[in-house]
Amino acid sequence: MKKILVIGSTVVDMIINVDKLPTTKGDIHIKGQKASMGGCAYNVADTISNYGVPNILFSPVGSGIYGDFVRSGLRKKGLISPIPPVDMENGCCYCFVEESGERTFISYHGAEYLIYKEWLDEIDTREIDSVYICGLEIEEKTGGEIVSFLEEHKNLTVFFAPGPRILKINEGLLDRLYRLNPIIHLNFDEITACTGAKDLRQAAQMLYEKSHNTVIVTLGEDGAAWYDGMQLHICPGQKAENVVDTIGAGDSHVGAVMAELYMGSTMEQAITNANKIARAVVSTEGAILSRRQFEQALKGKG
Repeated sequence: MKKILVIGSTVVDMIINVDKLPTTKGDIHIKGQKASMGGCAYNVADTISNYGVPNILFSPVGSGIYGDFVRSGLRKKGLISPIPPVDMENGCCYCFVEESGERTFISYHGAEYLIYKEWLDEIDTREIDSVYICGLEIEEKTGGEIVSFLEEHKNLTVFFAPGPRILKINEGLLDRLYRLNPIIHLNFDEITACTGAKDLRQAAQMLYEKSHNTVIVTLGEDGAAWYDGMQLHICPGQKAENVVDTIGAGDSHVGAVMAELYMGSTMEQAITNANKIARAVVSTEGAILSRRQFEQALKGKG
């Protein structure tokens, strides 16, 4: 049975709860803090695993206290990255969560974002169905090695969720990625920022003309849209009753879409269920759902 390959980071999310972000020279007390497993690739892989879909988390783990935390967390989940241990400090992400549930990230990058060719060359692509990549790894100095790997294996379906970092990625690398015809996954702010368009349909059409594949746009409580080259489709969402934080909402959404499509769902079915999963994630502290929370979300409960 083929697997989904998830390339990217696993980090420690230091979730810090505040009433609101401090201003320069400010002095505030936090309401609480918690260390949690996170990272875009980890969040995506965890969602795919909740579906029972086979996947490979291709994620470097570095040294230091954050590396030890990640390694322990992966072990508890029964996960082993095929990448050998890295002699470089692992980073972390400081997630400041305001009373509204909105989050602000301050990241310290380490070994977890660097993906080298010699590791990629060890992947048996005959057992791979599709591949997830994020913008953070493409932006890094080894980003070109990921793109080259994908260019060597054009039979693989690529899901590209660059997030706001799409504005920071080298244009030459972006053009090479677009030529791989990836399914692109962004939120409304990200797609309008990178295209300069204010209209959703226009923005999606502009990206489609570059990638010639489905463009998915998440719309928060309004659900999500996708553009197939001819029509803009909308899958309505349902407002979360209690937004705890928005950490990992986009990651869980793209992970759910990938798992659903792998299992044979239509794009409409995939996005409808991904909306349910993302709604459950924003109602939970951090990015990870328990198996029970996941199952309840798909049933439309909770």
